[in-house]
Amino acid sequence: MRVLSRETHFKFMARRGAAAMVSAILVVGSIVALFTQGLNFGIEFTGGVELEAGFSEATDVQVVRDALETAGYADSQVLYFGTRQNVMVRIPPQEGGDSTALRDALMSVMTSVDPNVEERSFSVVFPQIGAEVAEAGSLAMIFVLIMIFMYIMFRFQWKFSLGAVAALVHDVILTVGFFALFQFQVDASVIAAVLAVVGYSLNDTVVVFDRIRENFLALRGESPSGVIDRSINQMLARTIITGVTTLLVLTALLVLGGPAVRSFSVALICGIIVGTNSSIYVASADALRMGVSAKDLMPPEPDESGLDDLP
Repeated sequence: MRVLSRETHFKFMARRGAAAMVSAILVVGSIVALFTQGLNFGIEFTGGVELEAGFSEATDVQVVRDALETAGYADSQVLYFGTRQNVMVRIPPQEGGDSTALRDALMSVMTSVDPNVEERSFSVVFPQIGAEVAEAGSLAMIFVLIMIFMYIMFRFQWKFSLGAVAALVHDVILTVGFFALFQFQVDASVIAAVLAVVGYSLNDTVVVFDRIRENFLALRGESPSGVIDRSINQMLARTIITGVTTLLVLTALLVLGGPAVRSFSVALICGIIVGTNSSIYVASADALRMGVSAKDLMPPEPDESGLDDLP
């Protein structure tokens, strides 16, 4: 903590060109991965069936997975539901399969693991439900970006708004591209994680922008790049501590939380890493490229043109 409390003097803006090139390569790579490989959607988007089974004693989900794979359901997803006795099985759409026959087949597999297993629930998920979730998530993202642009513009200045929105778009594209490249499963929790990443990244960006505004008004003789560098260095310890502590929690969730929260944890970890970088090398750097200066943050001068006409 004592080391982090010392003010650093890194020249971040001197490296903004190289950082922009790296970001551009990653964004293009993410877009290419999205179009060539696509996303590995879960059954919330593709449709399928979901079975909840209650076992008489704690059961290893790997044993259930092996039994399903032996029965021909290699793409099944097996998760604990509540306790280690309750297991949720998700199966992708089966061609020409009757739902009743599929339920009986799945329960037959469960019975081979535990003869006293009980069926808790069985449901069929249709693809149009996933389409509605995807549409709602996309509309939410567009609405969030518009509202963020308006908020930053009124609180700071429009040049900061463009930088903040560019950083958020950058974060979303890289996070989704990461899922496309490594084919992590995308379910409804990933949409929630991406929206959470937007909130985290925005918070980090606004904190940096607040310090930039204070320093622009206090350090009148310093260049804009020098003011931004000093502001980022002053907030660097706070950014590192916040990011590291958050990543520690998410890493524990990834390792210990099991498959149910794996995609959610991965999305947040990826988003926090790229979000911390974008608040420096996208949001702040873009504001500098657009020529932000102390004059942009000064309050407007009062109109005194009519004072001479007063008696």
